[in-house]
Amino acid sequence: MPVVIWFSLLAFIVLVLLPFAFGELMVGGLAKLHLSPSAAVVLVIAIFVGGFINIPVKRLIRSEQVSVHPLAVFGLSAVWPQLQRNRHQTVIAVNVGGCLIPAGLAVYQLTHLVAAGTQTLVALTIICTINCVACYLMARPVAGVGIMMPGLVPPLISAALAIVLAPEEAAAVAFVAGVTGPLVGADLLHLKDIKLSGVGMASIGGAGTFDGIVLSGVIAAYLA
Repeated sequence: MPVVIWFSLLAFIVLVLLPFAFGELMVGGLAKLHLSPSAAVVLVIAIFVGGFINIPVKRLIRSEQVSVHPLAVFGLSAVWPQLQRNRHQTVIAVNVGGCLIPAGLAVYQLTHLVAAGTQTLVALTIICTINCVACYLMARPVAGVGIMMPGLVPPLISAALAIVLAPEEAAAVAFVAGVTGPLVGADLLHLKDIKLSGVGMASIGGAGTFDGIVLSGVIAAYLA
């Protein structure tokens, strides 16, 4: 079996086992975010299941053909190559587990932070800005995959700055900044680079930045 297929299978197994391997960490991190333990467990399951759901939002017409594979966003395009099709378009999609759920939870945390006062909101703005810039500089378009970035750097930045600048609301601030950095800095600000990656589907919060957005927010909250 070619090396690329072994790599794709390994990536898929990691994606499937990720919530189980980091289940306690994810539940522990979410439990710090004004959530009950049962709600945290439900959210972990929802993020896991939603990671396999991509909602198309836009189509980019291309002059050249690109490969479209229904499993490409999960890193499995090489396993069943017979499903691949060539088309003159790139579909921009939003991942439910890697984008919509974390973003919704970040908005929920923001409602609590507003009540914490101006000083906390100023700290949050500073941390989000720094993390967005860092994610933008680290993210790169990868041919056949989409936008990729290191998954562990954003949570470390968010958690460290939150502990220093907003110690009383460190977990919530770290989570919001941890989600905002990869989502805005890595995905949204790099949408213009999607054509360079040569993919048939680019998923915001999908395989390339799923760990960046989800784990960044959860780990940041856990560390804080």
